[in-house]
Amino acid sequence: MADDRRDELEAILKRQRDAFTASRPETMAMRKDRIKRAMALLKEHAENLCKAMSADFGNRAMEQSMLTDIAGTVGAGKHALKNMDKWAKSEKRPVQFPLGLLGAKAEVRYEPKGVIGILSPWNFPVNLAFSPLMQVLAAGNRAMIKPSEFTERTSLLMAELVEEYFTPDEVAVFNGGPEVAAAFSSLMFDHLVFTGSTETGRRVMQSAAANLVPVTLELGGKSPVIMGRSADFEKAGERIALGKMMNAGQICLSPDYMYVPEDKQDEAVAGVSNGVANMYPTLLENDDYASIVSDRHFERLQGLVEDAREKGAEVIEVNPGNEDFTNANQRKMPLNIIKNVNDDMKVMQEEIFGPVLPVKTYKAVDQAVDYINEHDRPLGLYYFGDDKAEQERVLTRTISGGVTTNDVIFHVSMEDLPFGGVGPSGIGSYHAVEGFREFSHARAVYHQPKIDVAKLGGFKPPYGKATEKAAAGMMK
Repeated sequence: MADDRRDELEAILKRQRDAFTASRPETMAMRKDRIKRAMALLKEHAENLCKAMSADFGNRAMEQSMLTDIAGTVGAGKHALKNMDKWAKSEKRPVQFPLGLLGAKAEVRYEPKGVIGILSPWNFPVNLAFSPLMQVLAAGNRAMIKPSEFTERTSLLMAELVEEYFTPDEVAVFNGGPEVAAAFSSLMFDHLVFTGSTETGRRVMQSAAANLVPVTLELGGKSPVIMGRSADFEKAGERIALGKMMNAGQICLSPDYMYVPEDKQDEAVAGVSNGVANMYPTLLENDDYASIVSDRHFERLQGLVEDAREKGAEVIEVNPGNEDFTNANQRKMPLNIIKNVNDDMKVMQEEIFGPVLPVKTYKAVDQAVDYINEHDRPLGLYYFGDDKAEQERVLTRTISGGVTTNDVIFHVSMEDLPFGGVGPSGIGSYHAVEGFREFSHARAVYHQPKIDVAKLGGFKPPYGKATEKAAAGMMK
């Protein structure tokens, strides 16, 4: 990367940090004003942003983008505005007896960290840049954003709009390829947020570690669906189909594979297939169904299906309109349900991120639980069924970033729940009070009373009986 781009990044970082330092303590009104401007940017340019996203994908429903990237992100801003006064209040903490009686006090103050870097991905390009931004601003920070080069039009438009609504010492956007992203992740931020693949997350964390920059990593992994015997397979199938077909499966929380009772496999597969047919009677010319984002990603997904087929899997193509996909050039791909899978197949080794759904079967639900526990901890976990004891068994014996029961993905849309992964699916979280605190420094403050506490407690030499008495009292 040219040195001038690196210099530009570092110059804006310095400018933002200097402005941050000079403005302390900044009012809550100023923080709220920035969030309101971010919301105004989205609302006033919603249609153009949605058009840019559709152009970047090749096809993506305007309505879907309006819901997921615009309305959902404005909702994050509204939630922050409603709750940030409460989140920002300092907390009184108790002090050891008898210090409280003597006038000692303790508190935790939630203070802004400074300048936060946001590395956002292509699959929800507006939401995954602006949703964390809302909380970054609520916590009183400045922000630098590096959006994905795969959604180039959207990223360029975001840069233009941010320049219009914010000064460069508040929020700035930087576009470019992997070399810009690498330079961005090596800057001396006060915190860095990355959303993307586990593999790239490792590299980002390595870069940040050189400067001891704390990170929030929103990664992915293979989010499983467990269908209990008590599930309504038709209703569950439609909900799984909705989660798997939205954005053509290009969602970090998309249901990655299904685990179903052995004797209910055909019923479970039929439920998903019927769900697809009800929502998408055709696919190729259907504006409601998104394209795969790039030729490279499309070829990768085709390769996963072929690899499974060559290794003995049964592939069921869900093609409700009996369309010919062989000569289509829109990067549209029907749902491929894959039966008889095993761990030698790439489709069970990699996060799929597309319309491919492997199915595994169990005799007893504990087989599914054991399988999940033997693999990387997923970002999401989904259980379908009316058996509350079985549901609780699945939840208490597995670990995942988040959970939705009797549906998929929905936990991420609950603004008052933290969103994040665990282990290879991520570190840290945002949304809710947990997100506000992620981007804040919990500063411990202790106020000493006038009395000589060190002498009273036996801490002051020469040590003697007071010291022994203090130690004995502390160990009682």
